[in-house]
Amino acid sequence: MAQLSMAELADSILLAADAIPAGHVATYGDIARLVGCGPRLVARVLATRGGDAAWWRVVRANGTIAEHLVAEGSRRLAEEGVRVRSGRVDLAAHRAVPE
Repeated sequence: MAQLSMAELADSILLAADAIPAGHVATYGDIARLVGCGPRLVARVLATRGGDAAWWRVVRANGTIAEHLVAEGSRRLAEEGVRVRSGRVDLAAHRAVPE
């Protein structure tokens, strides 16, 4: 199997974030496993190129939203019906792994 270029990986990450249905979240690790990279790369791509992607639907493995994104991410998730308490999403209730 051929390895993806960095640009192809980034595009795959952004597409995976957009594939998460409204009202659901996935973790950085979920997306990393899907596209074949590490979760830190997923975070970096969303931070640098994810402006138009559904970045707010991607959370840490424990359901927390990155501190600098809590206010905006919580607002956007709430608009989709996801309850965020103290910067954390209930993964058991809202997790959806994109395909």
